[in-house]
Amino acid sequence: MLGLVVLVALQFAIALFGAPKVMEFIPIKGDLALFAKAAVYAVIVWIVALVGAFALKDVNVPSSKTLAAALVCAAIGAALTLIPQVMAFVPIKVPKEYFPLIGAIIGYMIKRT
Repeated sequence: MLGLVVLVALQFAIALFGAPKVMEFIPIKGDLALFAKAAVYAVIVWIVALVGAFALKDVNVPSSKTLAAALVCAAIGAALTLIPQVMAFVPIKVPKEYFPLIGAIIGYMIKRT
């Protein structure tokens, strides 16, 4: 259990700081950039889980189905930011870049193996 908590913290931190560096190489602007960033978040989350599976205890090696689940949930998180009612419903002001990242991590946790 502790391994999964450490893994989620690593996934969040590495994806949060690594995705802007990767996005410098992707020439997309506007709302589509958020969906591209969602895909980058999902891939980074999956790669961190792949590396973490060898370094942390109680962490399984993720499969390609895990990557697909992370991609789908990250895209859902990005799509939620385009709905004004959803953004108004969130009680605290969270940057909209966090929604796809949280979706990617939730997608990973739903389908870990």
